[in-house]
Amino acid sequence: MLTRLLTALSLLPFCCCAAWAADPWVVYKGGDGPGKGKHLVLIAGDDEYHSEEAMPQLGKVLARHHGFTVTVLFAINKKDGTIDPATKDNIPGLEALAKADLMVMFLRFRALPDEQMKHVADYLDSGKPIVGIRTSTHAFDFPDKSDSKYKDWTYTNKGGFGKRVFGETWVAHHGGHGRQATRGIIAKEAKEHPIVKGIKDGDVFGPTDVYKVNLPLPGDSKPIVLGQVVAGLKPDDPPYNEKKKNDPMMPIAWTKTFVNGKDKKARVFCSTMGSSEDVANEGYRRMMVNACYWAVGLEEKILDKSKVDLVGEYKPTSFKEKFVKGVKPESHALKEE
Repeated sequence: MLTRLLTALSLLPFCCCAAWAADPWVVYKGGDGPGKGKHLVLIAGDDEYHSEEAMPQLGKVLARHHGFTVTVLFAINKKDGTIDPATKDNIPGLEALAKADLMVMFLRFRALPDEQMKHVADYLDSGKPIVGIRTSTHAFDFPDKSDSKYKDWTYTNKGGFGKRVFGETWVAHHGGHGRQATRGIIAKEAKEHPIVKGIKDGDVFGPTDVYKVNLPLPGDSKPIVLGQVVAGLKPDDPPYNEKKKNDPMMPIAWTKTFVNGKDKKARVFCSTMGSSEDVANEGYRRMMVNACYWAVGLEEKILDKSKVDLVGEYKPTSFKEKFVKGVKPESHALKEE
């Protein structure tokens, strides 16, 4: 009996570890579709707009309807393994970027350790494409006393990550935060661009407000969708015409090229829309799916109206509310997997 008791006690640490043994990320295996054989890595890590809900849903759409294999990474609480956007220094699994065909970022004010940041830096050096969502223009914010070799990626630096990669950093709210929604108007020069295929003016809509950007955007940046400030939060609310908020309209989606200093040119798409509530909008999902096709060079495969039906139940948390605590990555797995 004593031997059995000692054996049982010796196994307790392994049992405890097994309770947390699930990977701190989720993978959606792609099936048939134009994206078959392509691996997309979606990185969620913001503490305001619920990227932890938005990115799994986008990943499911891309995998289920388009054949991409998608890995979604999260900010993870180091103590209990739950998804925790307030944990700004831990996103496990960034090693997946080494074999990724596309990095899709939805980050805000992260201060990751160098060993994690290196995977992002190595990806940038690869010349492979990048998609940035909403707060990714200000993805990183290292403390003044930080000794990180990536400290210059802090969003306030003139050459910070957002400026370098996406062409813009955090500037200001242009529309009324929490009071004025965003209606997408296709830029005149982009009417035939593959990213807006199957999309017309007004299809892209979301309750998050328009971000201000400095015009014109730098380099070869090309506005794709402009953000009309709406006098309210409903799709049928009229444009907000006071204070010249729509004269001019700010770009809310654009393309550009990122050159990493080694003459490798990467396709870049950035959208300053993208809260979890925005993902509930069909037009926004279509724009993002089309953007991923374009980024990986599959623009000729974009259908006249790409399938972007929601996968599974999707009830996004408002950005006016705090994130849902206690959720683990495996809760976002597709049921049949």
